[in-house]
Amino acid sequence: MLEEKPILSIETSGSLCGVCAYFNEVKYFEAAAHLKNSHAEKLFELIDFVIKASEVAIKDFAAVSVSSGPGSFTGLRIGMSAAKGIAFGSALPIIPVPTFEALAFQIASFLPAGTDFIIANKVNIEEIYFAKFRTCSPEEASIKQGLIDKSNNYIFVENLKIVNRTEYQVLKKGCLVFGNVETEPRQQMKSDKANIEAPSALFVSRWSKFFGNDLATKNYDYLEPNYLKNFIVKERKND
Repeated sequence: MLEEKPILSIETSGSLCGVCAYFNEVKYFEAAAHLKNSHAEKLFELIDFVIKASEVAIKDFAAVSVSSGPGSFTGLRIGMSAAKGIAFGSALPIIPVPTFEALAFQIASFLPAGTDFIIANKVNIEEIYFAKFRTCSPEEASIKQGLIDKSNNYIFVENLKIVNRTEYQVLKKGCLVFGNVETEPRQQMKSDKANIEAPSALFVSRWSKFFGNDLATKNYDYLEPNYLKNFIVKERKND
């Protein structure tokens, strides 16, 4: 099913708000806005733009894929709500895409095979979303993850978890670090690619094309973002 029709993808897990209408490796339409606290305002403008550019009616997409977290609690809720509304209105399945895996997929596209790298994004002042990956050859990736692709890919070295900053200082040694916790890799690699904290909508699309068949669902009511940490609403006490 996913090979025959385009996928509409949404990324709102971080500061980037992105949308992609993805047909294949050489045909896709992508739009993004990098503007703090603008997701609710800009998301549907971007969706409308890529749908018109692709000249495909929403009902003719194969699915709606959405970056499912972890990430910004507010951003994830906006993206998931938009995906549910579009999918429900056109009877399309939703593919929840693990944010760190889509980002690892993107990072692996420009690193040589055998490179260890970490994705580390802030949870709060004391905690960090952390996962460690290694790029691998297409042959190794196809064996370990069932993926056949022309580019290098990733495998997990350490699974996604929340760590404190003291633990993180030990875990990061000897690895390239991507995300919004620090900017050292930018100097090491001399590239803005090192500072990416979330995948592009294009790589949310690509991940869902390769891995999404088994995740596609129309059980919208049971779909929730993967916050990885309990969402706590704090009450403000009156003096």
